This record gives sequence, C-alpha cells and structure tokens, in this order.
Amino acid sequence: MPLRIVFCGTPAFAVPSLRHLIAQPDFRVEVVVTQPDRPRGRGQETASSPVKDAAVAAGIPVYQPEKIKSEEDYDYFKRLAPDVVVIIAYGQIIPQRLIDIPRLGWINLHASLLPKYRGAAPINWAIVNGETRTGLTTMQIDAGLDTGPILLKRETEIGPDETTPELTVRLAELGGPLVEETLRKLDQGEITPAAQDNSRATFAPILKKDDGRIDWSLSAHKIYNRIRGLQPWPGAFTTFRGKTCQIWGKPLRPISAGGMPGVILPTREDGLLVICGGSTVLRVEQVQLEGRNRVTDGGFMNGARIVPGERFGT
Repeated sequence: MPLRIVFCGTPAFAVPSLRHLIAQPDFRVEVVVTQPDRPRGRGQETASSPVKDAAVAAGIPVYQPEKIKSEEDYDYFKRLAPDVVVIIAYGQIIPQRLIDIPRLGWINLHASLLPKYRGAAPINWAIVNGETRTGLTTMQIDAGLDTGPILLKRETEIGPDETTPELTVRLAELGGPLVEETLRKLDQGEITPAAQDNSRATFAPILKKDDGRIDWSLSAHKIYNRIRGLQPWPGAFTTFRGKTCQIWGKPLRPISAGGMPGVILPTREDGLLVICGGSTVLRVEQVQLEGRNRVTDGGFMNGARIVPGERFGT
C-alpha cells in the first residue's frame, strides 16, 4: 500500500518538496492544502499560491480553507484519514485535534537547525546574524512554535556572499529528499523523535519594515550581512537628503577610516564609500532613492553631487 500523504504548504519554498513526493511511486499525495487565493502584486489581482499552481499542474485536488480550525475542516481531514501530513511554510496554526488524526502525525520541514531560529524568517536571520552554517530540520509538529520533536537534520554552509533568495532556493531543493527519507524511516520505525533542548533555542521573528533600517554605527561587515539577509524585503535602507534609499554594497578591504558613521566618501579609485562603526568602510555599489530607478554608485554620485561631510542616515 502506498503511503497516503496530505501536503500543506503555500510559497515557492515548498514546491520542490511537493514535486519530489509526487514523483515517488510508493507515495500518494491525495490532497494539497494551501492558503486561499489572495490579491498580490502592484495590481492586487487575485492569484493562487505557488503550491496550488504545482498541485493543479500535477492533477492533485486542492483544499483552501480560510482558517483551518472549523468543524468542516476537521471533518474533511477525518474523512481523508491520511497516514501523514507534510507541512511546509503553510502559514496557519494547526489545532491539536487535526494534529492527532494521521497515524504518523504532521511532519514539518523547517529551514534551520532547530532549536536555533524558530519562527517565520529563519533564513533571513541566520544571514543577518552572520551564521556560516545552517540547514534543514524535519520534526513532528506540536502546539508550540517550531518546538516539536526533531526527526532528521541536514547541514550546509552559508556562502560568504550568499543572499536570502539564493540560500532559499538551495535549501528548497535539499528539502524534498530529506522529507522523503524522514517519511520512509518514520513509517518503518527507524527514527526515534528527539525532544528539542529549549535552553538552546533562538528565534527568527517575522520581518518588519524597520528591520531594514541601516545603523551606520555597526561594522561594515554586519551591515553587509543585513544587506544580504534582508533581501528581497524589507531590504537594507537609509535616508539621504530626507528621502529613503535602498543600499547595496560590500565591505571594502580591511582599512580604517576616521570620521562619523554614515559620512559619505566619494572617491575615484574605490567608488562610493561610507564610514561605518569601528572605522570600517562599506563600498556602496548601487542605490535606489524613493521614486527613482536603481543606479550604480557612479550614477548616484554624478546625480547627487555630494558635498564634503554629507551623510547617509540623517
């Protein structure tokens, strides 16, 4: 008998795992559960989730409850009686009575090495905090926030220049094989779920707009980590002449520069430099002022005509 699976997920991160499970001849994804179609983008046109699109393309039925806690939802899962539910970035809290239905429970793929970086934005915060390694964890969900027993882990390096979108794609592709291995071993009784050590837990809260505001008193390297980690939203931003502007750049080779953090140093040799904390220097490669197109540092300097002592972040 094939393993009967319900798959819950919403964003593109979950799609490679869904496709991988569909491709297994002894697995049967019976239903895909995803968020309702929502207005998206600048035009706010109603659009389906990436997971729904993948399910429809594969000919799998889709269920889209507004809030997954009604009697109708309970009856729906009870009738399905799946062996297991795989849940990846679904976006809703699952009530305990639904967790209790499948014989193997609800198996979550989380984009960190739990118990580190519990929460909504583990990839972003790992990069922002300068981590050099991260990974994926499969776990059985419980009523807490990413607190359930751990099943398997896969570790990987974070490249020194890797951004959140790049790492997200790479982890998503690693997820399918890990979920498959987890399901097979769990079904065969080859995994003993391990409780998390709560004393070692760290948190990765949902991103807020102000998380992207650059504090120029930080070192150039820490600011660069925020530039990498807060893509595509909220991005790393500051102000210039009273207007918000997005910043992209890298720390310059190790040099010291005297002056107040945020002071702009336009140079011919190294381009647009900004003094950061600890007398470190960030080389700004691109700038986007609000209401303007994204430009190179040279284009920004030519248009702005920066005066000596002028600063970002005033």
